[in-house]
Amino acid sequence: MQAISGGIKQANASRREARERPIELSIVLPCLNEAATLGTCIRAAQTAARDLCIQAEVIVADNGSSDGSREIADRLGARVVGVPERGYGAALLGGIRAARGKFVIMGDADATYNFEAIGPFVEKLRGGYDLVMGNRFAGGIAEGAMPWLSRRVGNPVLTGLGRLFFRSPVADFHCGLRGFRRESILALDLQTTGMEFASEMVVMATVRDLRITEVPTTLSRGDEGRRSHLRPWRDGWRHLRFLLAYSPRWLFLFPGLLLMTIGAAGTLWLLPGPRVVRGVTFDIQTLLFACMMIAIGFQAVLFSLLGKVFAWNEGLLPVGERFPKVFRHVTLEVGLGVGLLLMFGGFGGAVYAFLRWSDASFGPLDASRTLRIVIPSLTALLLGAQVVLASFFFSLLGIRSHPSDGPRTPGSTPSGTRATQRSD
Repeated sequence: MQAISGGIKQANASRREARERPIELSIVLPCLNEAATLGTCIRAAQTAARDLCIQAEVIVADNGSSDGSREIADRLGARVVGVPERGYGAALLGGIRAARGKFVIMGDADATYNFEAIGPFVEKLRGGYDLVMGNRFAGGIAEGAMPWLSRRVGNPVLTGLGRLFFRSPVADFHCGLRGFRRESILALDLQTTGMEFASEMVVMATVRDLRITEVPTTLSRGDEGRRSHLRPWRDGWRHLRFLLAYSPRWLFLFPGLLLMTIGAAGTLWLLPGPRVVRGVTFDIQTLLFACMMIAIGFQAVLFSLLGKVFAWNEGLLPVGERFPKVFRHVTLEVGLGVGLLLMFGGFGGAVYAFLRWSDASFGPLDASRTLRIVIPSLTALLLGAQVVLASFFFSLLGIRSHPSDGPRTPGSTPSGTRATQRSD
């Protein structure tokens, strides 16, 4: 009897000790009416935790389920966290904030990911990585598990753009199974609430220079009777919109520079007179369109610069080292000087055109010759006015006039939380 009593006490002590050990891993499952597959995912996650001998919890971030998903989670011992704000990202953020583990592994609750195979994720996290992404293309995608359009077009294109825009090492931006250090991801101050949350996490982790790696992950068909929450066209657009909005260079700067280059080349080509190419005559009408391209391109470049500074001040993009150095020299006064020079040049061209008109006693003129002066002059006036106005707007966004000052860093504003050392 004493041996039995001692054994019971020892078992109770072991269980008490296990409960008191800090939770190392939280497995977060976003959930919206996933009754058909939620139980399978919870049991697989619990089995993985036992096999790995890791102190873990399973969190179901419920987004308003009405099919009994909450009851299933309660019955299986998972912790249910209600998230009233709808959206994939909102549910995950709610679960991550409620997590008590040092590490978090998130995965869809539709039984498409194998939670019993999370060992490599835990190993990488323990090895010092901040974000461990699953790679479905490296691990294997079951037949019919991913629509052809998403597999061959959507995911490769969006991932390719993410790698191009942000120099990210991730080869599968949208894998739903990933692990990370909870504090590292919370420090990113992620904002999106929809499916684009998957892209935002990778982008912000990349620009903040977190340690990122990938492990092969399989994707299965899941439950065939389950209605998918994925809307390929809408969700794809939201991912693309996010990538463009967070990369002013690719959204504004590079297209603007391209337009300005083509427009300037066309303007210089047509200034001497009409050009004939294979029987087609290019004259002042083409010159007008070329100057319009310069104006539109210049506006796009200004948007890029203004958007960059605004994003810095709001903490939405990282503060680089090169850009602030430029603004130590390109001050408000310099911008005003450049703008006024352009305006004076344009005004001089307009005066010259007026004098030529007066020489003709204000009578009819050769439009082909006169407009070659008027169109570039008006373009210079327009660009000069834009530079002057943009220079004042830069000052409003926090560009100080003293040469030693640069843009405010995000940390100097109430909402700034994303200051880093890496340039976009």
